[in-house]
Amino acid sequence: RHQALATPLSHAAFTSSSVYSGGYGAGYAKLNRRGGAGGWSPVDADRYQWLQVDLGTRKQVTSIATQGRYSSSDWTTQYRLLYSDTGRNWRPYLQDGNIWAFSGNSNSESVVRHDLQHAVIARYVRIIPLEWSQEGRIGLRVEIYGCSYWSDVISFDGQGVISYRFKMKKMKILKDVISLKFRTTASDGVLIHGEGQQGDYISLELKRSKLLLMINLGSNQYGSILGHTSVTSGSLLDDDHWHAVIIERYRRNVNFTLDRHTQHFRTNGEFDHLDLDYEISFGGMPVSAKPSSGGRENFVGCMEGITYNGDNITNLVKRKKVDTSSFRNLTFSCSETQSFPVFFNATSFLHLPGLQDSDTLSVSLSFRTWNPSGLLLYTALADGVVEVGLTEGKVTVYINVTQKKNTRIDISSGSGLNDGQWHSVYLHALENYAMLTIDGDEASTVRTVIPIQIRTGGQYYFGGYFLRTNTPPAQRSFQGCMQLIHVDDQLADLPAVEKGNTGTFENVSLDMCAIIDRCVPNHCEHGGRCSQTWDTFSCSCNGTGYTGSTCHTSVYEQSCEEYKHLGKTSGTYWIDPDGSGPVSPFKVNCNMTEDMVWTTVRNNLSPQTPVSGSDLEGKAVLKLNYNMSTEQVTAITSSAQYCEQHVAYACRMSRLLNTPEGSPFTWWVGRANERHHYWGGSGPGIQKCACGIERNCTDPKYYCNCDADQTREDSGLLVYKDHLPVTQVVVGDTGRSGSEAKLTVGPLRCQGDGNYWNAASFNTPASYLHFPTFQGDTSADISFYFKTSSSYGVFLENLGNADFIRLELKAAAVVSFSFDVGNGLVELTVRSSTPLNDDQWHRVVAERNVKEAVLQLDGQYKEVRPAPPQGHTRLELYSQLYVGASGGQRGFLGCIRALKMNGVTLDLEERATVTPGVKPGCSGHCTSYGQHCRNGGKCMEKYNGYSCDCTLTAYDGPFCTEDVGGFFESGTLVRYDFLPEGGLPAMANVKSLSPLLPMEGNLTQEELVFSFSTSNAPSILVYISSRTQDYLAVVLRHNGTLQIRYRLGGLREPYTIDLDHRNMANGQPHHVNISRQERNIRLQLDHYPAVSYTLPDGSDTQFNLVKTIFLGKVFETGQIDPVLIEKYNTPGFVGCLSRVQFNNVAPLKAALRSGIVAPVTTHGILVESNCGASPLTISPMAAANDPWHLDSAGAVFPFNEERVSRDGIDRNSAIIGGIIAVVIFTILCTLVFLVRHMFRHKGSYHTNEAKGAESADCADAAIIVNDPAFTETIDESKKEWFI
Repeated sequence: RHQALATPLSHAAFTSSSVYSGGYGAGYAKLNRRGGAGGWSPVDADRYQWLQVDLGTRKQVTSIATQGRYSSSDWTTQYRLLYSDTGRNWRPYLQDGNIWAFSGNSNSESVVRHDLQHAVIARYVRIIPLEWSQEGRIGLRVEIYGCSYWSDVISFDGQGVISYRFKMKKMKILKDVISLKFRTTASDGVLIHGEGQQGDYISLELKRSKLLLMINLGSNQYGSILGHTSVTSGSLLDDDHWHAVIIERYRRNVNFTLDRHTQHFRTNGEFDHLDLDYEISFGGMPVSAKPSSGGRENFVGCMEGITYNGDNITNLVKRKKVDTSSFRNLTFSCSETQSFPVFFNATSFLHLPGLQDSDTLSVSLSFRTWNPSGLLLYTALADGVVEVGLTEGKVTVYINVTQKKNTRIDISSGSGLNDGQWHSVYLHALENYAMLTIDGDEASTVRTVIPIQIRTGGQYYFGGYFLRTNTPPAQRSFQGCMQLIHVDDQLADLPAVEKGNTGTFENVSLDMCAIIDRCVPNHCEHGGRCSQTWDTFSCSCNGTGYTGSTCHTSVYEQSCEEYKHLGKTSGTYWIDPDGSGPVSPFKVNCNMTEDMVWTTVRNNLSPQTPVSGSDLEGKAVLKLNYNMSTEQVTAITSSAQYCEQHVAYACRMSRLLNTPEGSPFTWWVGRANERHHYWGGSGPGIQKCACGIERNCTDPKYYCNCDADQTREDSGLLVYKDHLPVTQVVVGDTGRSGSEAKLTVGPLRCQGDGNYWNAASFNTPASYLHFPTFQGDTSADISFYFKTSSSYGVFLENLGNADFIRLELKAAAVVSFSFDVGNGLVELTVRSSTPLNDDQWHRVVAERNVKEAVLQLDGQYKEVRPAPPQGHTRLELYSQLYVGASGGQRGFLGCIRALKMNGVTLDLEERATVTPGVKPGCSGHCTSYGQHCRNGGKCMEKYNGYSCDCTLTAYDGPFCTEDVGGFFESGTLVRYDFLPEGGLPAMANVKSLSPLLPMEGNLTQEELVFSFSTSNAPSILVYISSRTQDYLAVVLRHNGTLQIRYRLGGLREPYTIDLDHRNMANGQPHHVNISRQERNIRLQLDHYPAVSYTLPDGSDTQFNLVKTIFLGKVFETGQIDPVLIEKYNTPGFVGCLSRVQFNNVAPLKAALRSGIVAPVTTHGILVESNCGASPLTISPMAAANDPWHLDSAGAVFPFNEERVSRDGIDRNSAIIGGIIAVVIFTILCTLVFLVRHMFRHKGSYHTNEAKGAESADCADAAIIVNDPAFTETIDESKKEWFI
């Protein structure tokens, strides 16, 4: 199909810039011919030479082949390709966003052929040699391949409009295919327009040299704005070159293609048909258009190949089957352009002569550029200089005259002129004034009085000035295009300059404007803003939630699970489940519990919302808004392992599902806009409520409580995650007299992240997983965790014909990222300071885009490699993606987890289940994440992660960092008994959360750690007794100073350590750590340095038969130090104790946690509180520096979402609570009176109360019972006290 186009041509079809001598003419430059001197060679070997082929008519060119001059040392090693319809206004062949340089020959005989990435339509083809043989000179033989091309062209003069009348008056169109090509020098104009009386329309127009497509398929009753959809494509379309447009629409789906770049979008509104009346017009607005559509210019230029839904409009025009009455002169050819552009590349200048010694300076030109600054014109006066430049996007003129004294005049005008559009500049300077006009706008002309005489020098330099001078210009050069250059009000004869008849130039491309818009199509992703200079573009990612040179990489983690494993605690966070994918980041509430992480998404429906109002069918519709898109919610539920949503329907004569047989009155709508007829506690397809599943409905004839038509409630959890969240509830039975219903829909709660823990274990070097080909043409990112004990192995690889991409472990501490997109091998490596084969998780992130390649290891080791300024940018892969090994490569041994490519997590586990040598999942997370378990917490392995076991610590929370503390009233004590050596028979069968209950024993070393705060002294903080006279006590003396008392036997008096230096009963939190090893005692108080003490030689070193720990007060019979009882035991400790731990025993935590079975008893009122002490953790990142955390004090919402009133008591329950409180108050007062009566004798009080029993004054007991928020109140009040 593609034939040789150049060989059949005559000698005269070949022309050139110059010829070395007779036999070297352009006509001999045919491939494989030996005529003349065997090919073309020019006189000079420089970059101004060209060989041109006239193909006779416009042809479709698909390939080009070159050869050196026969049997010589002359060949071309690199060249550019230009093409044109007219032999004027040349267009360079572009590829991958740049003017493409083709590789040529390395000898005189071999043929190098290049298939063009995209075919071009042209009559003239010009080859510009860029590099040539070092042994000889430029030599060339050429062949051009392609096929014939014909098309009817119509010229539009700005008056004529083609009106294509429909066969019917009104058209209801479901599917459209419209195509055309256009060519113009105008930046605005309507190409296509059609509209209907109902408000539908389709319009394609040029606006500021960009193409704007507007479609409205109609709107609903709210007004026409809802259906309007507009999309912009392309730029610089006023370049007088052909541009091809295709619009394909099926219902609301549209493909909009301009010059091979396609945008896919869906129209707004709700309708599928395009309703047009009478006609559709090409080249301007039809006569029948509404006046409101007016004010838009008609198209000026040429169109060809216009087709509309199968009809060839240009052919119908030629056959006079279409109305063209508005044309003054209809022509079927495209007139030649009059402009002669000049292209400057920052090393160029154009020198033109003008009038010398004239008293008037008059220069004008048009320019287009992306650069904010550059030199447009420089000319020397007889006495001084004039410089016209572009500075920060505005035109500036400096006139410097050195007649008697230096006189400098500055004029500036315009703004944002580096926008790629054509802008005109006109400078007129006379004896006493200067005038500067931009874009022909006379109204904004800047006029300045100048007190000097102008005498022109007659030499004008455009686009650059590189000669040495005493007054050099501020800008030396210009990158961009100029045209319509006038000197002394005369249009410069640039064709004459090209022929060498006038003026001079250097490194200038004449009759060509090779401007490229590097921001169209926009390589900045996720809404990043693109800006450019002539050579490159850059992306501003501010406010997008993404980072990197093309705003590709998310700055947020993918889930709450990932935040937890960074050591974060509960709060509100931004997450981005698909990373670099299309779903934008959003806010969720993360609740990190001990063994799982909950992601919570709230809706706008208040709890117990009364259902009122109804539509035409008598149904009330309640819509729920989650402040996020459907795609964002789906991203959470699809990766979660479990999701739930609580629903409750409180009814009074308002039936719910109309069970057992009827059609349901109420249903809810879920994720895929599907109706569901089951309620909380039931499942898909089962038209029942929870009571119907559990068979405990109040009326067994029905499957829902409310269906019995009484005052009841049906509530439960919806747990089928593919149906969640609830987006709408339709309630149907509220119209009867007396009917009433209240609806509660709780937040969506999801737990677990299947993507984050999705892992596979590779057990043999030959084992691998394969996936479909990776699609990462111009932008690709790969991230994963790996863990291995091997020192090498390929993580993943994907191959193409020549292109490939590979990530591998090259050595024990080196990770490599290598790829080839056609410019040769690129390899990035990062080296870790520690070995990577340590069987711990390491994270690899690799990214490659048109700007750069990045490889990052463990968030700290990084290499960045910029992409070459010119070259291939598309990664073309064909083979399958291999994970774990590939053909002939050293395979990877170990685990790979959370493998994500361009935002999509690959399901390693699912593929591993059917692949030999690879196992799903991976064990051993504690080696990497165990350090997050603090304060002695033990890391516990799970299949998909780990959890921290805080049982043997005095802390709680997901990382054992949350204080467990209690507020002690006067007389409160906690007692913890060590078991006798035989154990307690009564507790023998009790399952304990602790591995072993502590037994009595003899200690030679112990550690006691606790925190406290109080304003009262004296008191006993901690007392540890034994079955002998040995004890350890920590007391506050009367003056508030701390005393530690040790009695281990061997001494008459206890060994005491007195800390007299400050009062500790000051209401502030204090931390105490006492540890002993044999005779050595180490004491640390708060943040002060630790101090060592030594027991006297006479002292025993064994703490014999440790029996009981007392907190707050001592109530015990037996051998007790009388000093303690007399001085410090009354009235008892009042304040807060927290984090109390003696060796492996946490007595206070055991007393406060109902789940822990332990020999602990409590006397008096003990209210849980954190005592205002901050936990001992790594200091968190400041909120200002933490990009993820939104609200560190994220509120914890009650499960049923009920609103709590201001004083903490729900008003609805206050009355009932009050009545119950009075009853309990009376009972408790009676009990207290009886207890006090029974124990009214002298002597020690010995208690064997069960843990949790409380005895108190009536008022305190009443407060505790009546106020469920009492714990929180104490907690908060303590915080206030200790600020």
